[in-house]
Amino acid sequence: MLLLHSMITQSVELKVQNNNSKRKTELRYRCYYFSIAIIKFLEALPEKKAYWIIADQLIRCATSIGANVVEAKSSSSRRDFIKFYEIALKSANETKYWLALLRDATNANREFVNKLLAEVEEISKMLGSSILTLKNKKF
Repeated sequence: MLLLHSMITQSVELKVQNNNSKRKTELRYRCYYFSIAIIKFLEALPEKKAYWIIADQLIRCATSIGANVVEAKSSSSRRDFIKFYEIALKSANETKYWLALLRDATNANREFVNKLLAEVEEISKMLGSSILTLKNKKF
């Protein structure tokens, strides 16, 4: 659990850069380490049916965030790129739901789940901001 806390803390402490290239790299990095934290966290849960069902959904949507961000890099058009970011944002929102359910309906470590929720919230904000910028919309 200490390793997980270290990974989340390291990821959360990253500063958002003004340079667009660095920001994209940071987003990919944070998504990757968030996926690892989710996987490690879920491996530590008890082997009970309720946990399995939530864990299955959670691992799919949480790892989908980073996969879609990486896939966007090799998209063939700006529209395609935006679409991958939109899918990543939808996955991030779904991840929030499953994490909150896990926190509130089970005996999972509430403090750690809240840290995961905080990280996915930051990732969501980065994705949303990027989508707005890519669509040339103002905040």
